[in-house]
Amino acid sequence: MARFHYPLQKVVDLKGSEKSMAEWEFAASLSVLRKEEERMETLQQERRALVRQLEETTQRPTALNRLTELHLYFEIIDQRIREQHEGVRIASEQVTRRQSQLKDKMVDEKVWLNAKDRAYERFRTEWLNKEQSELDEIAIVRSAAVSRG
Repeated sequence: MARFHYPLQKVVDLKGSEKSMAEWEFAASLSVLRKEEERMETLQQERRALVRQLEETTQRPTALNRLTELHLYFEIIDQRIREQHEGVRIASEQVTRRQSQLKDKMVDEKVWLNAKDRAYERFRTEWLNKEQSELDEIAIVRSAAVSRG
């Protein structure tokens, strides 16, 4: 069988490379989101520990400045949690964007692969038809030779 050469193979290869890059970017954005979520969990654990500490502190006589320190610390932790919520939101939006880009690249690559497959099938069909024609011609020549001789 003759060798199939797809003239747009470089485009197919480019689409595959673009999809691979989109997969890498999507994975990287997921990693960033996980880290942001881990930071959020750490802050929330820190806040829960502070609540326990405040509960323990209020059950015994405590200096006003200590309560003020705890209150200030609460405000700082709550502010950091609000900021971290924003970080998680931004990372989540980035994941959504990268996922959408990956989907688009996958569809684009699939379109080009399907075009290549259709071109191969046309090539194969033409080659098989040509081969059959050659076999038919050989059979006709043999048949004519047998009937003459």
